[in-house]
Amino acid sequence: MIDAILWDNDGILVDTEHVYFQATQHVLRSVGVPLSEADYLDLFLVQGKGAWHLAEAHGVPAGDLDRLRDERNALYGRWLADAPRLIPGVDRVLESLHVRYTMGVVTSSRRDHFDVIHRNTNLLQYFDFAITSDDCTRVKPDPEPYRRAIERTGFDVSRCVAVEDSQRGLQAAIAAGLDCLVIPTALTRSCAFVGALRVLESIDEVPEAVAALATSKRSG
Repeated sequence: MIDAILWDNDGILVDTEHVYFQATQHVLRSVGVPLSEADYLDLFLVQGKGAWHLAEAHGVPAGDLDRLRDERNALYGRWLADAPRLIPGVDRVLESLHVRYTMGVVTSSRRDHFDVIHRNTNLLQYFDFAITSDDCTRVKPDPEPYRRAIERTGFDVSRCVAVEDSQRGLQAAIAAGLDCLVIPTALTRSCAFVGALRVLESIDEVPEAVAALATSKRSG
């Protein structure tokens, strides 16, 4: 009864979320705009709205925002090249699951950043497709990325499950009609994750959680 697993990328497969935070913080600091970890959590991982409005509020001209964004993206890309860290156990879990399920990555990352992240991870061999921000007009918490992913699987939404680490990702999955497993990170552990199917301690728990969901759907 479960045929597809849709995985978030940053924080679920690779430990890169802190790199994005640090790159954004660095660029904003260059124009005198502070960005705390708590601000980042709320603006990026809960609301999904970014932080450029903070720069505007500090008097940064609107015409400079694109330049700052480009600087952040370039800096993030350079820092990503320093071998992103795999989430412990991720390769083992993906290897065990990909022969039984259609699997896709659903991320708000740009395609170029996604490609840099996975240049040397060897994880993409386990996936049938990846949906990035380049493939969508709207990103999480909007459900569009997950709706596109569900369509790619060829299965009904009831036969798919998402794996997320953030409130905005959970919101996107639920809005697309998906059951969603959540694995909090150090950045997101304080979130309530209302509506999650289950909140797990680590990626190692995903196979059992997916199997349990399939059993509940069969018995239901």
